[in-house]
Amino acid sequence: MNIRRVRFDHPHAVQLNDEVQAEYHLRYGDGGDATALDAADFEPPRGVYLIAYDEHDRPVATGGWRRQDSNGEGNEDGDAELKRMYVVDAMRGRGLARLMLAALEEDARTAGRVRMVLETGTKQPEAIALYTSSGYAPCTKFGYYREYEESRCFAKPL
Repeated sequence: MNIRRVRFDHPHAVQLNDEVQAEYHLRYGDGGDATALDAADFEPPRGVYLIAYDEHDRPVATGGWRRQDSNGEGNEDGDAELKRMYVVDAMRGRGLARLMLAALEEDARTAGRVRMVLETGTKQPEAIALYTSSGYAPCTKFGYYREYEESRCFAKPL
């Protein structure tokens, strides 16, 4: 796998974001993740957006983190919020999500962030399994979906 930094508005990032939004719609029956995101959120040093490419230079996995500090929505100073972790269906089960997660954690740590946080939902059990097996523990709910019953938030010290 070849992991590259890209802008959140890069055509491959847009393509994979559309795919993950479609998956959210299938799982939750709504319009996808309504969390407001801006391409500038993922520009270093405020964050990063990564895409993994296969040997044929096709985008197959994605993920990013953005800087968060205390904001009245449950975040704490030093947080890096994980966003848009996704692996295309044909490439699942090969450890790509774990590789992407490790790359994002290392980048956030290097940028001086002290805790990685994420929000997922009860209809994504494979995501919950990945995060808990990677050292994430439940934390105080934060962000846009903090009031939703299906929302689950996790954190890991970096």
